[in-house]
Amino acid sequence: MPLTPLAVHDLTETVLGCVCAALQAAADDVEGQPGCPCRTCVVPGAVAWDWCDDPCGGRSDGGQLSVNLVRLFPTNPFPNDDRTVMGTRNCPPPTITAAEIAVTLLRCAPVPDEQGCPPSCTELDTAARVTHVDAVTVYNALYCCLRGTEPGRRRGRKFVMGQQRTIGPQGGCVGIEQRVTVALPGCAPCPGGEETSP
Repeated sequence: MPLTPLAVHDLTETVLGCVCAALQAAADDVEGQPGCPCRTCVVPGAVAWDWCDDPCGGRSDGGQLSVNLVRLFPTNPFPNDDRTVMGTRNCPPPTITAAEIAVTLLRCAPVPDEQGCPPSCTELDTAARVTHVDAVTVYNALYCCLRGTEPGRRRGRKFVMGQQRTIGPQGGCVGIEQRVTVALPGCAPCPGGEETSP
């Protein structure tokens, strides 16, 4: 079924807002936990690690939260598993299109001091605690908010949680990347007025 032009972008904006709200709530609940970074973006393509420190002039919620599309693909495989083959008039395209998106959250990582000494275990433990709280918060946010993002569906939008991994430390940044695959609603008419089977 054809997708509406903004189906992917609306999804990424919704996820960005939901995760940001969850990070802010976690900061209220967990002492010392930074909130949603002031730099939050839906980005095209791979995430550039532009900010992991405080880009907001002394606020305690430094970092960078990004959401991006990884891939868009049909969910019904053909026997040869060639997912690039689309249907014809007699063989309609798959009824569901899936979008795999990534949520990337970066924070500051402890770095060696001016003498080249490594960060202390206390500094590393503090950074690990922030990363671990962020990891659980992002996971829970996606699980909770995606269930309620498709009006008309009793159980919410279909989605599959993917891998979450720790990224970095690199260039003074460390964080997490969470993948999730989400079913997109198809409501747009085919070009030229052709109809597809639901």
